[in-house]
Amino acid sequence: MTPITTQDYTIFFNDEGYTALNNHLKEANYSKVYILADTNTNIDCVPFFLAKINADIAYDILEIEPGEEQKNLDICLGLWEALSEYGADRKSVIINIGGGVVTDLGGFVASTFKRGIDFINIPTSLLAMVDASIGGKTGIDLGHLKNQIGVINTPQLIVVDTSFLNTLPQLEMRSGLAEMLKHGLIHDESYWNKLQDLSQSTIEDLDSLIYESIIIKKDIVEQDPEEHGLRKTLNYGHTLGHAIESYFMNTDDKKRLLHGEAIAVGIILANYLSTIYCDFSKDLNNNIKTILKAVYGHVTFNETDYAPIIDLLKYDKKNEHGNVNFVLLEAIGKPKINCIVEEKHILEAFNFYNM
Repeated sequence: MTPITTQDYTIFFNDEGYTALNNHLKEANYSKVYILADTNTNIDCVPFFLAKINADIAYDILEIEPGEEQKNLDICLGLWEALSEYGADRKSVIINIGGGVVTDLGGFVASTFKRGIDFINIPTSLLAMVDASIGGKTGIDLGHLKNQIGVINTPQLIVVDTSFLNTLPQLEMRSGLAEMLKHGLIHDESYWNKLQDLSQSTIEDLDSLIYESIIIKKDIVEQDPEEHGLRKTLNYGHTLGHAIESYFMNTDDKKRLLHGEAIAVGIILANYLSTIYCDFSKDLNNNIKTILKAVYGHVTFNETDYAPIIDLLKYDKKNEHGNVNFVLLEAIGKPKINCIVEEKHILEAFNFYNM
């Protein structure tokens, strides 16, 4: 696949990516390479990655436990201390090998250590390939509040090796698919249509769909890198989706949801709100709900869940002047940002989801 060049870095694919990475490592002449991985990717992905590296590099592996719970300040502190103890300097580089947690966390640690060192992303999950590792957003959670602390800073390059998807559980693949579905709904109806039935898709088809999803996000980010307007559309489904994800992660009697599972619910809720505030087609709204529930199943909500979920909306990063700003749809491929909705309609949206 042809490399995708952004304003600040290039995204390479499969074997060509390792050629580019080896060339970069030789040219950059880093003093030390630090590989950040979680316990899963350290076993399943790092050995394969190292076998592809022919540059003469000295490296250390920094390992964390898997899961969203690792995106916190304590883990950052441990990584900063490890870098100091291992003698990292301004000419060091961190290579993040993992899913969105690793790329978010590793990018933030690199961006803040000694006022910033280089980092490279090697996304190993579908979610990270099409979303988390692209666009320069790095950061950590603040308690149970997602992505409250961070900076926008771009990697030196990204290598998307789709063979790593063979290491993923099916649930993680499904989680990443939610971001691809989001890209279709906010940007391109033909792409959305391609994603509705993947049962007959080949590996080549999946590579092509991943490539197209990356292009969609890349084009949006380049037009609005600091998220003043258009880039906000990438948060479609995430306002309530993030609140639901945080609530389920920190409520004892709830089973934790994967990011994509929560976003799928958020999309259904946002689409219902779109029928009220943006005249979005009710028939299309029902159709999308049917498609998403067929893929992601039904998440059980009790009426007692609604108030604490809605309360979490006040921490959403898109909020301005005390207003909770939603991204809604006027039509597929026609999103509308900065939509303010009434709480009674959010409750109606949950009732619609539960029908």
